[in-house]
Amino acid sequence: MAHHQDTRNHTGVGPSSSIPLKDLKIAGVWKIGRKIGSGSFGDIYKGLNSQTGQEVALKVESTKAKHPQLLYEYKLLKHLQGGTGIAQVFCCETAGDHNIMAMELLGPSLEDVFNLCNRTFSLKTILLLADQFLQRVEYIHSKNFIHRDIKPDNFLLGGAGNQNTIYVIDFGLAKKFRDPKTHQHIPYRENKNLTGTARYASISAHLGSEQSRRDDLEAVGYVLMYFCRGTLPWQGIKANTKQEKYHKIMEKKMSTPVEVLCKGYPKGTAQRVEKKRKPRRNEDGMADSSEKGQLF
Repeated sequence: MAHHQDTRNHTGVGPSSSIPLKDLKIAGVWKIGRKIGSGSFGDIYKGLNSQTGQEVALKVESTKAKHPQLLYEYKLLKHLQGGTGIAQVFCCETAGDHNIMAMELLGPSLEDVFNLCNRTFSLKTILLLADQFLQRVEYIHSKNFIHRDIKPDNFLLGGAGNQNTIYVIDFGLAKKFRDPKTHQHIPYRENKNLTGTARYASISAHLGSEQSRRDDLEAVGYVLMYFCRGTLPWQGIKANTKQEKYHKIMEKKMSTPVEVLCKGYPKGTAQRVEKKRKPRRNEDGMADSSEKGQLF
């Protein structure tokens, strides 16, 4: 990822300024419109190019955020540009008290679509989604990164005229897993905090292991079973603290046989999810990429 990050302030607004977002003009052309989404990182607004009328999504985070990640995500998206289902990015800069990234405006998330469809997808739809999920994950892995937060909210339909393409978004937690030149994997480590979303996280991630390609694939398996079933057995667990909840989710996940998880679905599904769950690793502690196409 040799791309040079241009973080110059095109707005002329000093870093300590508190000019309202609506009055900022990003890179001299993008005007901020209405809010269309939010997340743990910050908010997403619709943006308009004042010269061409092109609409974009503007992802905004506070420069005072505990773990700012937008500039990192921009660099990573630049690295991934050209892949099918990867949003085009236009610029990222610091304006006032905010980091702001302009990117392609996409459609709704699959979580939103699932809710609109009364939380029911046909098996044909799920198999078509599975094919696209695996293609996206395989592309990210081919670029030497793992996503580490695979979930329905991070898969979006394409924008106008491109609704049949599934896009993967939110690379703030993505991590390089191997050296691009030598393909030497990062060292295998343990005792790590859970990275990602507990509902879809792999068992290995719950146990504190360094994540690998296999963990992204296990998460894809859980997302697909979520769409098949409408819910996962470890949803709705109550606990007093976040850590206690994560532990209870892990225990339920570990005690749910894949035959139970996949009951009533195509023959072979359980074996494939089980294969992704097993902690069998090569000498680098990573999954063999040749397994990818065998998930579904």
